[in-house]
Amino acid sequence: MKSTPTTPHSQSQSAVAIRSFGKLQWPTSEIGFGAWAIGGGWGGQSEEDSLAALNRALDLGVNFIDTAAGYGNGKSERLIGRVLSERGEGRVFVATKTPPMAGPWPPSPWCRWDQRYPESYLRANVEERLTNLGVETLDLLQLHTWTRAWNDDPQPLLLLKKLKQEGKIRAVGVSTPEHDQNAVIDLMRAGLVDAVQVIYNIFEQEPAAQLLPEAEKLGVAIIVRVVFDEGVLTGKFTPETTFAEDDFRRGYFAGDRLARTVGRVAKIQSEIAKFGRPLPEVAIRFALDHPAVSTVIPGIRTVAQAEANTAVSATPPLGEELHQVLRKHGWRRAFWYGGK
Repeated sequence: MKSTPTTPHSQSQSAVAIRSFGKLQWPTSEIGFGAWAIGGGWGGQSEEDSLAALNRALDLGVNFIDTAAGYGNGKSERLIGRVLSERGEGRVFVATKTPPMAGPWPPSPWCRWDQRYPESYLRANVEERLTNLGVETLDLLQLHTWTRAWNDDPQPLLLLKKLKQEGKIRAVGVSTPEHDQNAVIDLMRAGLVDAVQVIYNIFEQEPAAQLLPEAEKLGVAIIVRVVFDEGVLTGKFTPETTFAEDDFRRGYFAGDRLARTVGRVAKIQSEIAKFGRPLPEVAIRFALDHPAVSTVIPGIRTVAQAEANTAVSATPPLGEELHQVLRKHGWRRAFWYGGK
């Protein structure tokens, strides 16, 4: 995917390039702002740091922000709305997400759509997203998340289409179910989604088999999440790393999962050393180099992270030799949480 320099939101020089957001052709920054941590759930986080990180990212040319209802029960959205209102400059695209009503996560094959995403609930939830962000229309509303069981009767997406026609939202998307990401391919082919948010990183390479090529062919925008695999692909963790009680990674890396993952990261670092490029840069560029990708949304919670992540946009592609090395590190974990 071709990218071009963006115009910065302030006098700060921007390093972030712009890409076309699928068939919508929105000019979005190829590095976006993942806003989960500023809402909470990743350990201690001061509001001052959150606001500083968000403002710095915008100064550097980031114009795509991804948030969700579940990020601090709307706190992330409210902080974003506050910053954008205060700045009042430039076009910033904000994607948010609506979770299903209470039940299994992700929805099971036995879940009925009308019990998880009924119309009354979707309408009320969209109104809450609008209020939190302080806008009249949502740029992108994503269902957070989905089950293949609904593919033959995708009524929740048809309800969102109605809200789109009513002017409540501009675009519709789905954040993929972690262990069945290909479930969204049928939705793309049916023209039901404008964008898909997908896990794609050095470990999780399965989307490159079919999902990403199909999205590119159909003009469906691709938002890449979890590019650092919840931080471990930055290379900063050790087997002794601990996480706070309120940090979701305490569960994600429970038991021997962290030690196993850190061991695999060490092998990656050893093999890429000869290329002279740091692992965090390589991790982001791995995703950016796929032509289907519209934007990558690493989590950003500090000014330093905003600067480091956006700087990757100015780096060259990894090249075929390095990509060949990384392809060997694909890790088909499936439900790795419960086994080895």
